[in-house]
Amino acid sequence: MALELEGTIRTKLSVQSGASARGPWAKQEFVLDYPDGNYTAQACLMAWGQEKVQELSKYQIGDKVKVSFNVKSREYNGRWYTDLQIWRIAPASQPSAPAASAAPDYGSVPAFQAPAPTVEDMPAESSMEEDDLPF
Repeated sequence: MALELEGTIRTKLSVQSGASARGPWAKQEFVLDYPDGNYTAQACLMAWGQEKVQELSKYQIGDKVKVSFNVKSREYNGRWYTDLQIWRIAPASQPSAPAASAAPDYGSVPAFQAPAPTVEDMPAESSMEEDDLPF
């Protein structure tokens, strides 16, 4: 399952690296501030692999980014650990200004106003007596 978040890089943790049976590895975690309703929430995401760590190094604290990530969980010694592993990071899209021709200009057209009801608009007395509504 792929998810996306758009927010501001709050902090970047140090790069961790090592060697496993499958070869060398590297990872770097960072915290992203993102809007959540009326509040700002934080998520700690992880860039896994040397390529993703290098891609993350292009961005600084305070940069607005859009990240695509997967949620991965694993069990170790009876405890569960969950990672948010990014697979893409890009600059956040800036909201574009509406094009001049995108919406018609209604400012010069007077707004439609219905005339106020008059006594002649009232229903006749006979129609009111035939009404079977309880109110």
